[in-house]
Amino acid sequence: MAMNHLSLLRPLLCQSLVRQVRCPLVAATRLPILLPDTTSYPTACARLYATKKAKAKAKGQSAKMNINSALVEDIISLDEVKEDMTAVVSALKDDFTRNLSIRTSPGALDHIVVTTQDGKFPLNQLGQVSMKSSQFIMVNMSSFPEATAAATRALKESSMNLNPEVDGTIIKVPIPKVTREHRENLAKMAKQLSNKAKDSLRRVRSNAVTQAKKAKEGHSEDTIRLVEKQIQQMADNFAVDIDKQLAAKTKELLG
Repeated sequence: MAMNHLSLLRPLLCQSLVRQVRCPLVAATRLPILLPDTTSYPTACARLYATKKAKAKAKGQSAKMNINSALVEDIISLDEVKEDMTAVVSALKDDFTRNLSIRTSPGALDHIVVTTQDGKFPLNQLGQVSMKSSQFIMVNMSSFPEATAAATRALKESSMNLNPEVDGTIIKVPIPKVTREHRENLAKMAKQLSNKAKDSLRRVRSNAVTQAKKAKEGHSEDTIRLVEKQIQQMADNFAVDIDKQLAAKTKELLG
């Protein structure tokens, strides 16, 4: 009888054990359903962090750009620094016009400066410049005949590769054909002039920074640093302008 009871109870015990074993497995299979919710938190945190970082960066740039002129006017005049840098860029533009012209016209000689005993004068103030043909310019020096030799010398020493001929008070200026080699040489000269302009720009920046550092007494280091950054930013902007002028002139020269 005992054995019969055990045989009857065995199936019931087995079913109970199976339920206990299956329950953890079922619970385990349900866990991945929660994963999408949990994985969404890092993304939200990353976005929040990125937003805060972008705002902090923008705030820093704003602090760098917005400098109260009244706060720094007794340290250095930023307007004067800007004027000095502007003068450097303007001088480069004038050099490009005077020394790197390939146009055949009476105005092509306007940049020629004649050194006389009475001082330096533009060629077009001493003589009457006229265009006789696309390859020939004549300079009438009858108003200032004593400056004929000096004007001839100035034409020869220019960067235009000129070989003027003198006939009394008339200077005949044949315009040489612009070769590819001549264009390339002018482009190299443009590069040299732009490098010199950048050197001048760096000197203006260096002098301005030195002046700002001398005014540390009575001003916070943060204020001095902001002024220095503003000066550097101004120099960088003008350097970009120089590069643009060089690129435009090089394109003009090389065709």
